[in-house]
Amino acid sequence: MKDGIVNWNVDPELFWITDSFPLRYYGLFWITGLILSYLIIQRIYKKEGKPVSDWEDLTLYIFIGILVGARLGHVFFYQPELITEDPLSVILPIQTVPEFKFTGFAGLASHGGTLGVIIAIFLYWRKTKTNVLWILDRVAIGTPITCAFIRLGNLMNSEIYGKPTDGTWGFVFERDDLIPRHPTQLYEAGAYLLIFVLLYTMYRSKKFVNQPGIYVGTLLAVLFSARFAIEFFKESQVAFEDTMTLNMGQWLSIPFVLMGLFLVFRKGLGFK
Repeated sequence: MKDGIVNWNVDPELFWITDSFPLRYYGLFWITGLILSYLIIQRIYKKEGKPVSDWEDLTLYIFIGILVGARLGHVFFYQPELITEDPLSVILPIQTVPEFKFTGFAGLASHGGTLGVIIAIFLYWRKTKTNVLWILDRVAIGTPITCAFIRLGNLMNSEIYGKPTDGTWGFVFERDDLIPRHPTQLYEAGAYLLIFVLLYTMYRSKKFVNQPGIYVGTLLAVLFSARFAIEFFKESQVAFEDTMTLNMGQWLSIPFVLMGLFLVFRKGLGFK
């Protein structure tokens, strides 16, 4: 490290379970984030006297929703060519072109994952008739923890990094080049942890107990506003973004910000 510059050259594989199956930091961080979020929301269920079994049933819906949504979101928004060129890789953790290779679920889009979770919760609501805004609000409180750990996983993979910086600090992702760059993974992880603190503080204050949708609305509005801003420091994920005024991540963030603002202010707008 020199003049605040961090030389980053972490091996993404923590260790190899078999000769062809590694345990990667990315997967480990994913699971850690999900478990922490699970435990936080479980605690909320217990505190409010709700059956923990209801949360356990919902967890399966959410896990499938986030995984399927994140993967399909990446394919549809960033790599639609996979649908025709390597269709098995769309739904399986492998690639078959140009050669067969186990990849894990590489290529997951947070916007697709968010949409997948929302759809999963609505499917659960149709089955159980539980108050959907109550569920969305409680799930929203724990969600930023998972988001933060996913970005830390991206850091370990030396991916989704920022544009070059002329400052006296930055990260040199040596697996790609020797240029100091904004560590946007850390920017996002830090922002998401602060959002968790905000939401949990709001929940503990009990000032918003009679405002259904306030927590999920705040999550969507603040998290995707942060994502929109940080994208200005981030390198394009795919080549076609180089010609866009706003990149794909920013365009996809706008509907979620608007949805969040609507949930926060809907009573003032005359909606129940």
